[in-house]
Amino acid sequence: MAKKEQTRLESDASTELAAGDFLTFAQEYEEDRKTMRWAGIVAVVLHVIFFAVQLPKLVAEEKAPKKTKVYVVQQVRFKPPPPKQQQEIPKPKSKKVPIPDPTPDEPEPLRLQEDIEPDVDMPDTDIIMGIPDGPPPMEPSGPIRVGGDVKAPKKLFFPSPQYTEIARKARITGVVIIEAIIDKQGDVTNVKILKGLPMGLDQAAADAVARWKFEPATLNGKPVAVIYNLTVNFQLQ
Repeated sequence: MAKKEQTRLESDASTELAAGDFLTFAQEYEEDRKTMRWAGIVAVVLHVIFFAVQLPKLVAEEKAPKKTKVYVVQQVRFKPPPPKQQQEIPKPKSKKVPIPDPTPDEPEPLRLQEDIEPDVDMPDTDIIMGIPDGPPPMEPSGPIRVGGDVKAPKKLFFPSPQYTEIARKARITGVVIIEAIIDKQGDVTNVKILKGLPMGLDQAAADAVARWKFEPATLNGKPVAVIYNLTVNFQLQ
């Protein structure tokens, strides 16, 4: 029985202690709330005072006209160079030359030289003077360009190129420019396409030009190999 009474007393003491702690916590919390409330009020008052003081200044600065900076540019003046002193050119001193008497008392006699023909034996044969003929011009070692003394080759056999089916359906027209070498026999070699057309027309032009035959170009009447540009025109009928 005594043990139960002791347990009850301890329980009551613990309850009283907890109630006291709760009251202490409530009082501290209430004090903290008051402190925070006063701090918020003080902060609001300080901000109101700050804006009340600074706002008129800001409004006045906005309304006041802004001063523009004026830059003064000083003109640089250069002094003219001093005038150059003209150097006096010394005049050559003239010398007095005695003039001979135009009418001497006794003129000197004039001596006439007689024309004397020298005795020179001239040969009976006539001598013909002239410039000897120069050596013949050297024949070029490789193909050359047409121009000057080089006469252009002439077409002898030139079959037309074949239109590719895809280019015909797309109705492609135009010009293919080919650079080739025409040798001394008039055959076309070293075909090179300078300006082509799409869809196989440039290759068709190259194949046709390779079968062309020419009268070869000549230099001083002799056939030479030349570099020549050929044009193949593709037109639909």
